Amino acid sequence: MAEIVNMPKLGFDMVEGTLIRWVVSEHEAVQKGQVLAEIETDKATVEVESPYTGVVRRHLVDQGSIVPVSSPIAVVGEEGEEIDIEQLVGELQEQESREKPEAVVEEGIAEAQVETETISEESRLPEGVRASPLARRMAQKLGLDLRNIKGSGPTGRITKADIEAYQAAPTVSGAPSLASFPVISGEVPEDRVVPLSRLRAAIGKRMVQSKLEFPQFFVTHEYDVAALMEMRLQVNALLPEGEKTSINDYIIKAVAFALREFPNLNARLDEGNQAVIQYGHVNIGVAVAVDGGLLTVVCQDADMKSVRQISLEIRSMAARAREGRVKVEDIEGSTFSISNMGMFDVEEFIAIINPPEAAILAIGSANHVPVIKGNEIAPGWQMKATVSVDHRVSDGVEAARFLQGLAKYLEEPLRLMVPDLTG
Repeated sequence: MAEIVNMPKLGFDMVEGTLIRWVVSEHEAVQKGQVLAEIETDKATVEVESPYTGVVRRHLVDQGSIVPVSSPIAVVGEEGEEIDIEQLVGELQEQESREKPEAVVEEGIAEAQVETETISEESRLPEGVRASPLARRMAQKLGLDLRNIKGSGPTGRITKADIEAYQAAPTVSGAPSLASFPVISGEVPEDRVVPLSRLRAAIGKRMVQSKLEFPQFFVTHEYDVAALMEMRLQVNALLPEGEKTSINDYIIKAVAFALREFPNLNARLDEGNQAVIQYGHVNIGVAVAVDGGLLTVVCQDADMKSVRQISLEIRSMAARAREGRVKVEDIEGSTFSISNMGMFDVEEFIAIINPPEAAILAIGSANHVPVIKGNEIAPGWQMKATVSVDHRVSDGVEAARFLQGLAKYLEEPLRLMVPDLTG
């Protein structure tokens, strides 16, 4: 039986995606779960798997096309099966139009058109130039003009390989370029117009939505993490190079355990039904710095994993995020987020909630400071954390108790390693 493959919705606010490349050609066999195509969203370029097993009978959109969410992109059926593809697609579209009120359909189309016009990355590139997100970041970092690079991808799209080939190509002359010499001038530099990247535009849109729609309050707590710092040193001494744990790995585990005791913060508001949806899974989103902004990677079921598992997963996902080759499951499904700026010696800060989640935790640096223990002053480690909470879902007392509950895991870290001690 023939099946329609639609443009997937890879985020609650995604309205369209750009089909970058077909991985499986027409008339080729495909298995359920096999990568069918590469799609670019406002977050990243992701691989999309086929939901069906069969033969790709037809691609319904060309490479490079911008496609609204839920629109048909391909037909998968059996080899030799007689299919009236136009009729099949027409029936699907007719069914969808019956399920949605006409006004809603028109509103969705208008919104998609506005999104296309305002944050289409290709429209911000020089005229006639097309490039992948990774290629754009590489060119920006290396100071290259994309107009000078010939693309080898679909419709002349510039890829990572094209950037590398351009860099490796010999120069016409062995003489140093004039650009390599500093220019001394008394002139005042002109203003520069730096277009927003698609990722930065998406981040801005979501943060404005969060600040305008979410009444947020903030609570800060300071932790004695001396025992955690010592335990990390002991654990890392037993691990091979490349697998050492970070403080953030332990924090993720600690937060996951604490959220099991405070499910109202591992939640979202369902305004339509005037209810709070408390998630059964504890999926921790972790902000990762990439060129052009921040990308949140997601540790699924963090409360069920060891610190070492968390460490390896986060390291692997962060590497894929920075290289522009994330998987769908890397960036979707978070129920609570953590933003850690401790590595930049930031003592404390406030993070904006990542919609539709109910809360986010901002982690500051762990500082080696003198602390009072009894009647003595001794060296210790202090770390501050600030939770931002949607006041429609929770209140200050619950947020304070959550931070206190987090203390038993951060200040008594053996609880993270021994299941019987988590209570």
